[in-house]
Amino acid sequence: MSDEQQADAAESQADADAEDVEEDVSGIQDGDFVRLAYTLRTTDDGTVVDTTDEETAEEAEIDTDEYDFEPRVIVVGAGHVFESVDEALIGSEVGDSGTVEIDAEEAFGEYEDEQVRTVSANKIDEDERYPGAQVQIDGEQGRIVTIVSGRARVDFNHPLAGEDLEYEYEVLELVDDREEQAASMLEMYLQEAPEVWIETDTVEEEQLVEDGDDEEEGDAEDEDEEPEFETVEVEKETLYIEATPQMTMNQQWMFSKQQIAQDVMDRLDLDRVIVQETIEGMGGMMGGMGGMMGGAGGMGAEDIEEAIEDVDVDADELAEELDADLEE
Repeated sequence: MSDEQQADAAESQADADAEDVEEDVSGIQDGDFVRLAYTLRTTDDGTVVDTTDEETAEEAEIDTDEYDFEPRVIVVGAGHVFESVDEALIGSEVGDSGTVEIDAEEAFGEYEDEQVRTVSANKIDEDERYPGAQVQIDGEQGRIVTIVSGRARVDFNHPLAGEDLEYEYEVLELVDDREEQAASMLEMYLQEAPEVWIETDTVEEEQLVEDGDDEEEGDAEDEDEEPEFETVEVEKETLYIEATPQMTMNQQWMFSKQQIAQDVMDRLDLDRVIVQETIEGMGGMMGGMGGMMGGAGGMGAEDIEEAIEDVDVDADELAEELDADLEE
């Protein structure tokens, strides 16, 4: 085989390998934003643990007034669902559905008897000292099993520890809109989706001026020189978030806003995040007071003089009346 034939054969093989790679990466991939409808049940008795379907929730006697039941956006491979569900989603297509079996170890862990411990009842609020109460003791969440003679048996296992689960899902769509992606990520962290928008801003920035001279030509004096900076205009892709009162009071946001913002920036390839908070003025109350002041302020000079004349009292007459009253 000639060199030319060998080159052609190698090129053909490379094209074939590239086609195989394209086929291998078809469908949903790691990092994709996907809208899912799902229901999570216990394998043993079919108890509904979580669902996006309101009818399913009603049948399971879950309080539908406290939650919004609608499909949710997750990021594949980001830990938003169980690992085995992530694996099932990779390579799937919009419209696909299925059921994933999740063993207890992957779900919420095996049940551990040593996690049932005896604690002093003094560590529990009096209103919570009854079997079945959910309590927090020394930073751990638990459930009271029994409470007798000032001591309580508390189960610190997860309520679903030891339970195998079934995750039934349907892939509804791929979410490509970056603003919707940002809102969905914030919702996963904060349980609410604030108003967001993305803009490209031109901002001024200080940048170090690079020395074009060869480093070998530099001398000791150059090393002692202060670095030189210049102001340049750069474009920054910015995510704006309109903070709600609930968001500003959210503990997850209060303590982890930097990590949350960084995760969103990394996922969506953004340069920065700006959070805006609107504080409404008390215009109604001030306006009412202003209206009262305006009632007096609206009187003209002539009106004021007439008002004074109406209440004018002669001082001499008043003195005479007082003297007459005293003589009597």
